[in-house]
Amino acid sequence: MKKASLLAFTIAFAAGLLLAGSSLAQDPRTSSAARPDAATAPASVVVTALGADFSPAPALSQHDIAVYSNKTRANVVSFVRAQGANAGLQLAILIDDDDSPSAIGNHFSEIKSFIEAQPPTTQVGIYYAQSGTVRAAAAFSSDHQAVAQKLRLPLGRYFGTSPSVYLSLKSLAKQWPSNHMRHEVLLMASGIDRLHPGLQSPYVDQAISQVQKDGIVVHTLYTGGFGLAHTVFLQQIAWQNLSRLANDSGGQQFFQGFETPVDFLPIFRKLNIVLGNQYRLSVDMPRSSNPRGKLEPIHLRVEQNNLHLSYASQIFVPGSKSQPHSGD
Repeated sequence: MKKASLLAFTIAFAAGLLLAGSSLAQDPRTSSAARPDAATAPASVVVTALGADFSPAPALSQHDIAVYSNKTRANVVSFVRAQGANAGLQLAILIDDDDSPSAIGNHFSEIKSFIEAQPPTTQVGIYYAQSGTVRAAAAFSSDHQAVAQKLRLPLGRYFGTSPSVYLSLKSLAKQWPSNHMRHEVLLMASGIDRLHPGLQSPYVDQAISQVQKDGIVVHTLYTGGFGLAHTVFLQQIAWQNLSRLANDSGGQQFFQGFETPVDFLPIFRKLNIVLGNQYRLSVDMPRSSNPRGKLEPIHLRVEQNNLHLSYASQIFVPGSKSQPHSGD
């Protein structure tokens, strides 16, 4: 009887330990990611690593990267290459409906070939900027041929009703479904903001803040021309808007002069190299004093020579009581 009692007690005690351990592992309070009262919180950003002239860079590891914010070094939680099980990507092709139809129509075959050549891990969607929002021609799908068939000509300046492509980009970012895939945009536009065509457009600023909050990388392809901007000064402002949007979101800015690009093929070759040389970086950051969270500057350093890193200039850091940020 004593042996049986001892055996029963041992089994019960072991089961209790297993149950307690299981409860502790599953308790969200044990993870700083789920604890709003924790001093730090994980923040993430997509990083592109390239060699000279858009050449693929040597593979990097977590130990190769140093991350700073406000001159304080942040703890790198993970630095994972976007390959294999981590290769998931949603790529939105956003076309300004005010663009000249010829600016896109002359390159239909190149755009379709680019879409159809994407790997199975990439979902592509086609969207048009209209009336400060977006209209989906093709929702995100890995059926690339079906998506490519939904490509159409932009309506043009007098029918496109796109007062500011930056409002449309902000709208696209806010309605993007949350998932664990990379979120990136290829924006084909003249860059002209008709609501604020001059310097320091608030709509450009708002779009940049929104994509940074939502961790969206924006690549810009200039499709303007003098006929859309009317003056060289406005052309330059439009190009600078697109350039700043790409740089501040961690994307690439593609520009072949102030006339409509004559060859999309080298642009798409470079973009494919970019998409194939990306990493997901997660760092531990001090929680923001703002309960809703806040954008904080970020700077990366790497010891390898002749290596160029592209990433957003700011990263969203949750606050002590912040909720998932779907946009303000």
